[in-house]
Amino acid sequence: MDKVNLPPNPSKLMEGLRDTGYDFNTALADIVDNSVDANATKIDIYIKMDGDGDKLIMVADNGCGMDKTTLKDGMTYGSKGDNNPKRLGKFGLGLKTASTAYCRRLSVITRHSADVEPLKATWDLDHVVKVAEWELLLESPTNFEKKYLEKTAENSSGTLVIWGTIDRLLKEYATPGGKYEQRALDKRVKSFREHAGMIYQRFLDPEDDRARNIEMNLNGKPIDPWNPFFESEPQTEMVADESIKVEVGDGTETEFQIRAFVLPRNENFSTEEAAESAKINNDNQGIYIYRENRLIHPADWLGMYTKEPHYSLLRIEFSFNHELDEAFQVDIKKSQIILNEELYKFVHERFLPAPRTAANDRYRTGKKKKVQEESEDAHDESNRNISGKEKDLKGAEIDVVDEEQNDVEVTNKSGKVSIKLDIESSVKPGQVFVKPVESIVDGLLWKPALVDGNRAVLINTGHPYYSKVYVPNLSSGVLIQGMDSLLWSLIEAELRTMSETTKNHMQDLRFEVSRILRKLVEDLPEPVLEEE
Repeated sequence: MDKVNLPPNPSKLMEGLRDTGYDFNTALADIVDNSVDANATKIDIYIKMDGDGDKLIMVADNGCGMDKTTLKDGMTYGSKGDNNPKRLGKFGLGLKTASTAYCRRLSVITRHSADVEPLKATWDLDHVVKVAEWELLLESPTNFEKKYLEKTAENSSGTLVIWGTIDRLLKEYATPGGKYEQRALDKRVKSFREHAGMIYQRFLDPEDDRARNIEMNLNGKPIDPWNPFFESEPQTEMVADESIKVEVGDGTETEFQIRAFVLPRNENFSTEEAAESAKINNDNQGIYIYRENRLIHPADWLGMYTKEPHYSLLRIEFSFNHELDEAFQVDIKKSQIILNEELYKFVHERFLPAPRTAANDRYRTGKKKKVQEESEDAHDESNRNISGKEKDLKGAEIDVVDEEQNDVEVTNKSGKVSIKLDIESSVKPGQVFVKPVESIVDGLLWKPALVDGNRAVLINTGHPYYSKVYVPNLSSGVLIQGMDSLLWSLIEAELRTMSETTKNHMQDLRFEVSRILRKLVEDLPEPVLEEE
């Protein structure tokens, strides 16, 4: 058998690896991961641009640093690394592929102790293309580079990573370095600040003892931790907490932790600032996945469910260590996982149903209250319209027999009929023909009633048809009047035509129509109310 050694074309491979799909936040976090792995207690990140539009990104740390051998290994594609399976950077590619996804010149300046001169190694893609060789540049650090390494390392070991010749961060602007490009860069900075605060929360929060504390700064300002579960809020409720033992491939046993939190509604947070920080919306519901205390995949249901508003208060914390990398199929960018069939089934069928019910209940309670508040004035025009025409449309007489028992007698063209009819008082002047109520027995959408002696329709604001069809149109007087007129005419027709033999059929009809409407609007979107 013949064998032949076929090394890859360096320029083709390097250029090809620029397109591995890194977004900016993920790519820069990959560099920060290396600083965390180096046991740094301080990490400084800089994202800068000069007046000509030339951009520079640097990450400095006071970690263990590298000697010449370790530096060369670290700059090797597919490097061996230190073989520590707990490392956040675990594939030996992140430093290179994440960096060159956005820059054409990657430099690493490092020292493994305070009493040695720093070393520098550079991958320059333009140089590699020119010489068509895997030629790493070993250079002397500039005074500028030494200065920024020293600012963070402060007479100790440390590393400075620099992205130069950045060509993929922003689009080209007519005025390079001008206010529009600076504004776009500021958005990138703000986005990464929020991203880093979220994924390194356990490291940044001195109150969280699950990970060692790290000081992390971006452009000279501290990055604040963002805990998606807001456990410090009095009304945050942990509704499930399990530690599950798992046997891995070699027969050893490990475990993962999964907890479910139902957050308060916006109006129930302790302060307006806390409510704003919690970012209660569809995007932030779901499972937050942590590997070795670093968030690797936020706010997703992993294909189990779609994101719906009534689960916007539910957030799941899922934590595991490196021993479960294979079971969870962690990808090279550490940006997602795929659960194997057994774990997927456990989370989907056994763990999530109860927390989803709790989140739905809390959402619905507040939603019903808000819908009721918004509906209070929505039917005024309908009441005025019916008031002007009601006498001309009168087709049945109603006499109250026993107000306490809701017993009435209806006289229509079929004769006299004894029925039970809700007898109510208006809650506001003029609301005597169409009255919104929080609920109706049996979940009916509507039913007839007497309000201040007037034939009226009660409309159930707790029915899904009301929240999904009425509520989005509350500002449209014509549509609301049209729907109100339809329901009022149905109760008027019911009272005109009922007899002793048909009176129960009318109630059955309302029940069936209400049930069918509930099903028909099931897939319609939930309304966005004013507070949302």
